[in-house]
Amino acid sequence: MADDTELEDMRRRRMQQLQQQLQEEEVARQIKAIVSRIMTPEARQRLANIRLARPMYARQIEILLIQLLQAGKLPQKIDDALLLELLKKIGGSKRETQIKRL
Repeated sequence: MADDTELEDMRRRRMQQLQQQLQEEEVARQIKAIVSRIMTPEARQRLANIRLARPMYARQIEILLIQLLQAGKLPQKIDDALLLELLKKIGGSKRETQIKRL
């Protein structure tokens, strides 16, 4: 009996883990779709480069861009120059960062 209960608990925990993973993957797909719509290929490439070095920072940038879009504060598609400007503004309070044009 105890083994059956333990086994059921393990199955339930594993099922919860899988559901959580699927939800996270779905959110990531939705973010990627939105970012693809609002950014030029050059800007997306820059964001991909940032993601390689700092994945959490890249996710924060994506969330910020989506919030700006939802608030109606993105007048145009985000190109590399605009992304650079945004990065300088949000990273201004931290250490000096050099951002080079591609």
